[in-house]
Amino acid sequence: MEFLKAILFGIIEGITEWLPISSTGHMILLNEFINLNVSDEFYKLFEVVIQLGAIMAVVVLYFKTIFPWGFGKSKKETKDTLNLWGKIIVACLPAAVIGILLDDWLDAHLYNGVTVSLTLIIYGIIFIVIESKNIGKRNIKDLNDISYKQALGVGGFQLLSLIPGTSRSGSTIIGGLLLGLERSVASTFTFFLAIPVMAGASLLKLAKYVMDVGFVFETSELIILLIGCVVSFVISMLVIKYFMAYIKKHDFKVFGYYRIILGLIVLGYFVLQML
Repeated sequence: MEFLKAILFGIIEGITEWLPISSTGHMILLNEFINLNVSDEFYKLFEVVIQLGAIMAVVVLYFKTIFPWGFGKSKKETKDTLNLWGKIIVACLPAAVIGILLDDWLDAHLYNGVTVSLTLIIYGIIFIVIESKNIGKRNIKDLNDISYKQALGVGGFQLLSLIPGTSRSGSTIIGGLLLGLERSVASTFTFFLAIPVMAGASLLKLAKYVMDVGFVFETSELIILLIGCVVSFVISMLVIKYFMAYIKKHDFKVFGYYRIILGLIVLGYFVLQML
């Protein structure tokens, strides 16, 4: 049964990590109804580490784009790729610094259903307003045209994703749109930002787990981690391809409506729980 639950968690992670609807929020909500029969320390590790499977989907799908050498790339193309990585690193700095400093505080105070439901609703409204009013010039149509100033600006918006339910992809896509990036460019840049951010978050959680518990895992725990990672990888491959095809013809309003509806349902559920 725990292995089946791990498959479900992997599916939810693979779907929600790349759509602007908050993977962390969905994982918190899923855990409210379907608990893995593991320790609290291991679950905190699990919900972050299975993101590694999702990261690998981006690496595999975009390997030619993000790897500077080979594939018949000219010197200019290699330089452009290295320059892109420079912008990715710059964009990751704000969340990396603040995230490390506030990680324990965020875990203790904001990882709850009410926070998730409110942020789902608030950022759902923001998506609808931005798309309805067509806010942002949207004149950046190529990754190489992103400036370092815009990259840092997107990184600033990524700070918002430290609040559960906001959505890392959602906050950075919103930032990208407001700073002039076209939808597909904002989304692709968001995918690339996930590589160092999520890898760093996973290593941080693993380090804390080792310090608190030691590098000790039961065989069942290792299998659960493996299942979660593999499933999230496979699902992420499918979702990323679908999502990029979808936004070429559609805007983000549908995700805004989804967030609002889900947020209201979840908020209602937790209000009833408190009565």
